[in-house]
Amino acid sequence: MPFLPVGGQAVIEGVMMRSPSLVAVAVRRPEGAIALMEKSFASITRRHRLLGLPVVRGAVGLFETLALGISALNFSADEATRDETPAAGKPSALQGGAQLLTIAISLALGIFVFVVLPARLTSWLGFEGRLGFGLVDGLLRLVAFVLYLTLISQWKEMRRVLGYHGAEHKAIHALEAGAPLTPESVQSFSRFHPRCGTSFLFLVVVVSVVAFTFIGRPHGLRDHLLRVACMPLIAGVAFEFIRLTARHATRPFVRALVWPGLQFQRLTTREPDLTMCEVAIAALERVRGDELVVKLERAAATGPVEVAFIQ
Repeated sequence: MPFLPVGGQAVIEGVMMRSPSLVAVAVRRPEGAIALMEKSFASITRRHRLLGLPVVRGAVGLFETLALGISALNFSADEATRDETPAAGKPSALQGGAQLLTIAISLALGIFVFVVLPARLTSWLGFEGRLGFGLVDGLLRLVAFVLYLTLISQWKEMRRVLGYHGAEHKAIHALEAGAPLTPESVQSFSRFHPRCGTSFLFLVVVVSVVAFTFIGRPHGLRDHLLRVACMPLIAGVAFEFIRLTARHATRPFVRALVWPGLQFQRLTTREPDLTMCEVAIAALERVRGDELVVKLERAAATGPVEVAFIQ
């Protein structure tokens, strides 16, 4: 893993960055200024040992990331349209309920498209054997995934968000390489990153092929619910694979393993301009306060600690 493990997410006209105990969101306002939101965040996996176990931590982290992402999107939507809409007060209970309903509908639609529909189509095509059914079911799920990414990439309103996604990756690459965090320096790095959520979702699809083949062909609602219940476990396995490959990213074999996931990022990222890189840097700088904490934690596990303070 890099010295400071940082992840991120593109939002509306901005970027969210997250380090082990800090979250920051930077958003470009209509008049050109950069709005910033910063807050501390302690993952529950660091506070409860059982939830920090391998595989389990990935499943828990998935829900934490979803919650942080929704919060960041709400902030970015408010700031990116600040001059277009009157200032809003605290969200009402009705607004909160509508947002929860939207999330629930989105999750239900995702389960139907990526879990239920491929299985139904595979049955309709006449595949009965466990292995044959599992492979065709998985292939249809992969096709649905590719079609989804393709539609997103062609959506005109999403192009700037995809540009900010590329800026997020470039900024993290620059940090990991120890390069200057300037727009020109950041711009020179790749917009593809092996720890991207796109690669993670691709791995979820791959791992689900193995898991669902083991479960077998679903025959009713109970079997479909079993598949859905396995999704957090599948996400946890994909998370561990991402962590493992990140630690050995320079090895040729590992690079070959992560290559397919990187290719899918051609659909979910675009080359950012310098102003987008500037926003990504603004968010990244806000979470760099964790660098000393991470260094102390890792050094304490190996021996005496020497700290050099720079004034």
